[in-house]
Amino acid sequence: MTTPLWCLLIVMVIPLVLAGVGGFLRNKQLGTIDNANPREQIKALSGAGARAYAAQQNAWEALALFTAAVLVAHVTGADPATSANLAMAFVGFRVLHAICYISGLATIRTLMFLGAFVCIVWLFILGA
Repeated sequence: MTTPLWCLLIVMVIPLVLAGVGGFLRNKQLGTIDNANPREQIKALSGAGARAYAAQQNAWEALALFTAAVLVAHVTGADPATSANLAMAFVGFRVLHAICYISGLATIRTLMFLGAFVCIVWLFILGA
């Protein structure tokens, strides 16, 4: 398996890790996890708990775009070294994005988002 495909696997796990962090923070803030009606309970979150949930949603959205970019680069035979570097950079940007999101570092979070987005666009361009 190529490095970009391994990175895709890592990016697939990020929202699941964020779900765990969000669950921990939800339990800490609200005293329980309402597994029967979690979306209603999430509405009651504030602070880091609410940001963890938002980071998880954003991670799912980023996964769709990254999947398409990696597959386009892979199928078209784009330069493997550049594809690997971009995929690894994307993972780094997305991990930092999640940390910044939960920590409330909005400006740095936006920069991490932009860095990850540039990686996606560049992967598409490599495949052109």
